[in-house]
Amino acid sequence: MEKKRIGFVGLGLMGSGMVRNLLSAGFPVIGYDIDESKMDALVGEGFQKADSPEGIPSLAETIILSLPNSHVVNGVIEGSLKLFETGRKGLILIDTTTADPVLSEEMAARLKERGIEMLDAAISGTSKMCAERKVTLLVGGSEEACKGCAPVFSALGKRTFYMGKNGAGAVAKLVVNLVLGLNRMVLAEGLCLAKKAGMDPHRTLAVLKESAAYSSAMDQKGLKMVEKEFLPAEGKLAFHLKDVRLMLDLGHRVNAPLLLSALHAQALRSEVAKGRGEWDNADIISFYEDLANAQS
Repeated sequence: MEKKRIGFVGLGLMGSGMVRNLLSAGFPVIGYDIDESKMDALVGEGFQKADSPEGIPSLAETIILSLPNSHVVNGVIEGSLKLFETGRKGLILIDTTTADPVLSEEMAARLKERGIEMLDAAISGTSKMCAERKVTLLVGGSEEACKGCAPVFSALGKRTFYMGKNGAGAVAKLVVNLVLGLNRMVLAEGLCLAKKAGMDPHRTLAVLKESAAYSSAMDQKGLKMVEKEFLPAEGKLAFHLKDVRLMLDLGHRVNAPLLLSALHAQALRSEVAKGRGEWDNADIISFYEDLANAQS
């Protein structure tokens, strides 16, 4: 059975990994990125370059977006893909951004009036996990549309959870990222304490991994923290600060106290102010080591 052509906009660390997985699964992909070199890097693998985003909707049944935030997503939908000008009944738009749930829900409602289904399909996992198809997808929107995209989601990750109405996938991703980010922060605090107390960081990390305190953050970020491997970034610290701001906004809207996340935001802002926003989010350990004068 011939697989549907996928349109793709945004070929950064996450997007390029997703495109390669789609191609491996037999999906034809036509895509676009403002950085032409990112398109060129995929061409030899069966990827088709789009001359502009505007031409993609007429050539694809499904379009996937992998972009920095909801404001960029809205700009691409309206100004680049021009979906409100040209329309495209029956099109499914999958937004994999860590999105603002309110903006995502509002855009989905507007697109639905034009016969376009939008799914917020947030991805839980690093760019490395994305390339290895080990991520989890958290989907909000029409359940029928979600089921119809099951082969696409299977090509992108190991598991998909349908979370409910539009915006629900985005909310779920914020909850996951809240817990994950605080796991990283507490790991950094513990490693810094161990270092100041004269313990060997590598041995401490090994103990933590085998203890009741274990979390997957130790596998993903522990060695990076210990060995100060912050570049190239698998997940940029500034991007996580953006996510934490969305968490705090959501908490404010629903009257949920987020005391630890508020502290986390201050720590992340401190690192961004030092020019470390492009560093891997494992750099949160530098916040503690700077305060404790524990830099090696």
